[in-house]
Amino acid sequence: MKALTFHSFGDSSVLTYQEHPTPELQSNEVLIEMKAIGLNFADIYRRKGNYHLEGTPPYLLGYEGSGLIVRLGDAVTDLHVGQRIAFADVPNANAEFVTAPQDKIIPLPDSISYETGASVLLQGLTAHYLTRDSYDIRPRDLVLIHAAAGGVGQLLTQIVRLRGAIPIGLTSSQEKAAIAKQNGCEHVFLYSDDWVGQLHTLTNQRGVDVVYESVGSTLMESFQATKVHGTVVFYGMAGGDPVAIDPRFLMDTSKTLTGGDLWNVLTTREERIRRAGELFSWIQSDQLRLAPPTLFPLSDGKRAHDYLESRQSTGKILLIPSDESDLD
Repeated sequence: MKALTFHSFGDSSVLTYQEHPTPELQSNEVLIEMKAIGLNFADIYRRKGNYHLEGTPPYLLGYEGSGLIVRLGDAVTDLHVGQRIAFADVPNANAEFVTAPQDKIIPLPDSISYETGASVLLQGLTAHYLTRDSYDIRPRDLVLIHAAAGGVGQLLTQIVRLRGAIPIGLTSSQEKAAIAKQNGCEHVFLYSDDWVGQLHTLTNQRGVDVVYESVGSTLMESFQATKVHGTVVFYGMAGGDPVAIDPRFLMDTSKTLTGGDLWNVLTTREERIRRAGELFSWIQSDQLRLAPPTLFPLSDGKRAHDYLESRQSTGKILLIPSDESDLD
């Protein structure tokens, strides 16, 4: 089979599209012919060596995707060959064929395309647990969403509205502010402006009920924007490391700092299917809309990585394997 691999850490030039052994199937696994593969910033960080990778070169990136089951392990009983599936956390997905444990397989409804399945799971399941587990969104909550035009931000905005709350966005440009508003943000502020002061004016000095903080370096500003007894949900640091928080600060201000990690939520197959099923249901009923993905051939992975790092994209970037795959 063909795969997108790399032997050393570095920029996108280290990526090579080459022949690679088809993975061996274990008894509890299925072999998947990949149809669409999600590209995420975690892949960039792994390529650069910021994240630990197990094993030895050549390395394969990719954890999210969709495809067709073409072979079953001996112990797999409730899946079948020819079944359309997706996954959010299976390694080595940057290949024509991938093996996955059956407990990480999410069946794909007929009405959900491969492209949608590979686009929504990682970011959609993140937005799902953030609005359920990290902080349970209530009707009329004022909700501040960092990077509201980003992948998770767009889905967060829509889910917040689905739950009857009021999303307020933060973006880096007027163009991205327009995207945030299209997804349902009632107000959008720019990072380059005095957004904390603008929020205080908007809320009559009260502050918002919850902030979804994904920038990191803006953590203290997020606390300033939060009301007394409010909550800051920390789930990323795309803009740099956050400052250390003294617990006495939380006590003195009566504010809550919480966080979350998707892998502490997706602990069983039942959880994966239940949460993904709710996302699929919203998509089927047109309550949750995804920006059209940008497609690149898997063989053109270097250009896809460059495009993601340029931060020009507003929708998901997908890698599409060749239709000429075989099991050699």
